[in-house]
Amino acid sequence: MTAAIVGVRGHCAHCDITFELKPWQLNAIAINEPFDCQYCHKVLQLRCPKQLKQFKSLDNLALLRPSMIVLTCVALLVALVAEWIGLISVIGQLNVSLVAVLIYFLTLRYARHRQHMTLTLQAINPVRDLPVEQLTPVARARLGQG
Repeated sequence: MTAAIVGVRGHCAHCDITFELKPWQLNAIAINEPFDCQYCHKVLQLRCPKQLKQFKSLDNLALLRPSMIVLTCVALLVALVAEWIGLISVIGQLNVSLVAVLIYFLTLRYARHRQHMTLTLQAINPVRDLPVEQLTPVARARLGQG
């Protein structure tokens, strides 16, 4: 995720506070990395598979706006050329243009609506919940074998 997604909020399940997620926190969620709550300083992670899937599906909306701009411009040009050739009337061209612009705005409105979400972040114990691959360095450091 290269750009910050406007409207994605996090809800700390430990301190029960909802806050706007910063770009680095969004990146941490995207790579399934825990981070500290800015209020209660507990380590948080997104655990709900449904919310994680919904969050990752936001990447699919990244190219929607440029694609819709191209599609709308092409539809307007086709309507203009069809009116010049005489295939449709001026009223027909106006109708096609209005429908194309309406579809553009409705699609972008739907995409913005999908971007607004609140993710429930669970407080975790960072050592206990680490994957097995990451436990070996922790164990070596505690036993002094590192």
